[in-house]
Amino acid sequence: MSAPSIETAQAWQGRTMVDPAGDKLGTIDAIYLDDETGQPEWATVTSGLFAAKAAFVPLAQAQDTGDSVQVPYDKQQVIDAPAMEADGRLSQDEEAELYRHYGLDYSEHRSDSGLPADTDDTVGRDTSGPTTDDAMTRSEEELQVGTQTREAGRARLRKYVTTEQQTVTVPVQREEVRIEREPITDANLDAATSGPAISEEEHEVTLREEEVVVETRAVPKERVRMDTETVTEERQVTEDVRKEQIEVDGDQSTYRDDRV
Repeated sequence: MSAPSIETAQAWQGRTMVDPAGDKLGTIDAIYLDDETGQPEWATVTSGLFAAKAAFVPLAQAQDTGDSVQVPYDKQQVIDAPAMEADGRLSQDEEAELYRHYGLDYSEHRSDSGLPADTDDTVGRDTSGPTTDDAMTRSEEELQVGTQTREAGRARLRKYVTTEQQTVTVPVQREEVRIEREPITDANLDAATSGPAISEEEHEVTLREEEVVVETRAVPKERVRMDTETVTEERQVTEDVRKEQIEVDGDQSTYRDDRV
């Protein structure tokens, strides 16, 4: 696979470089051209993984994957790459060492590599890359906390039938036979002597009584419905956040910290 064109490689500056597994290697900081062919040969990648050095990665098999640039070297191989000063130029010896590390063929006829001529004046004093100024930016992570709605469960309204016994007292009436005797008087003499003087008779009286009749009927009692209400409670969230610290190496008597 051939190296990318100069225009393509320059467009990659500032993009993320990833390994075959998609793991981030860092940000493409600068493109180094072969002095003989003028074609892109190396990219310097800066990341927190590489501390104070820029990692050199070959561009011969680099591929544009849309949001990033992918190379066929895993993260550990790039981390273990020989430390080279990203000062705008690689010597043949430095290139040979890098080629051996990445398992690529290198011949003596190859020339040095370096930054394009019009980028040399942008080289700063920061050892993490060739296109920096005399200051560095300190960043830190801030915890961003929000909420999202998810389904916590379901409630279902269901009715079912149960049977229970109820005892109710009901008054009932019944007829009983009561014997009434009255003496013979002028008022009832005719009725009393209307039949034979001596005879046998039989009278029958029908007795009636009330009996309890039980039946049931459905009576609406109440309406029941389900509704939801929002209850607010407080929960604590604990998460690790990273922040960069800047320290100065050297004789502390030679500098003063002026905080803005």
